[in-house]
Amino acid sequence: MSHYDAVADLPLTVESVSLRRRARDTSSGFERVSTTFRLRGGGELGRGEDVTYDAEDHDALFESVDDAGGASDGAAAGTASDAPADRPAAVDFTGVLEGEWTFDGFSAHLDGVDLFPTRDPERETARPYRRWAVESAALDLALRQADTHLGAAVGRERDPVNFVASTRLGDPPTADRVTTLTERVPGIGFKLDPTADWTDEVVAALPGDRVRILDFKGLYEGTEVDQAPDADFYERMLRAFPDAVVEDPGLTDETRPLFDGEADRVSWDYPVTGVESVESLPFEPRWLNVKPSRFGTVAALFDTLEWADDRGVSLYGGGQFELGVGRSQLHLLASLFYPDGPNDVAPGAYNDPVVPERLPAPPLAPAAAPRGLEF
Repeated sequence: MSHYDAVADLPLTVESVSLRRRARDTSSGFERVSTTFRLRGGGELGRGEDVTYDAEDHDALFESVDDAGGASDGAAAGTASDAPADRPAAVDFTGVLEGEWTFDGFSAHLDGVDLFPTRDPERETARPYRRWAVESAALDLALRQADTHLGAAVGRERDPVNFVASTRLGDPPTADRVTTLTERVPGIGFKLDPTADWTDEVVAALPGDRVRILDFKGLYEGTEVDQAPDADFYERMLRAFPDAVVEDPGLTDETRPLFDGEADRVSWDYPVTGVESVESLPFEPRWLNVKPSRFGTVAALFDTLEWADDRGVSLYGGGQFELGVGRSQLHLLASLFYPDGPNDVAPGAYNDPVVPERLPAPPLAPAAAPRGLEF
């Protein structure tokens, strides 16, 4: 039985839908906003987190019906905890999501639901992000209503989760934050986003033996983190960090030859949205970064996990500055499918603007008695 078949026929009762907005400053210098979709039914609560990056897309969910230009009364920003009360929303998602379903039937129903009913999102990538929030909340609820958890449903054990710390080096770049993390968390590895302004001195100050992933971000377009492909820059980074996995290089006539004989250390993230996208990569991958929100649906995610397992492709999880339940759900998926990978799913404290004095060290231990999508 496939992973998806194991959950497709779970009964699901949705009686109401509510939303919670959160906001938090991050170590990358921006305020992260996310919205938690909360589905209730049968005395249970299922949650999923919308990690759409543009705050305007979240704000549109909470605009007052009487004053579409502003937030509803009492709409103070939330925190990374689950403490804030549900906020009035401009959209009645209950009206379009309530009912008696199987999980697969609910997913099929979502194909015809506009999850951005007040206006189009700032970027089309937001559509699968929100779809994942609703589907993960529904799966969480269905598993809880069945009094079980994902590991039991798919027949896999939850293992302790290895993770790395992901950080940018600032402007101008320095190794200071990496040095501080190295001192406070013995043995911590790193996922770093090299940029063209990294000097030789900065590179020399980094703990090269701990850099597990170099994210070149060579495939992004129209974002603040775009990094244009550059053969000289790539060659310098490949030479400086010979053991690091290289994520999302931009392959051009000039850069492609650098990866002759190095394909086994190349990983892909931004293009990965399902099996079809993986099969369209420049060459069959040996590594993939799994970000569930990019897939949109549980079926697309599970199909890709099985595709990779059948071919011996190494996987690791990727985070998107989740503020709520989304982070622990990333830990759950890693624990079930790629616990030993260089998972970019460090606990949220690693994203604080100032490095905390005390931080959890890898690996993360799963809970003793999980339900739903709990880690």
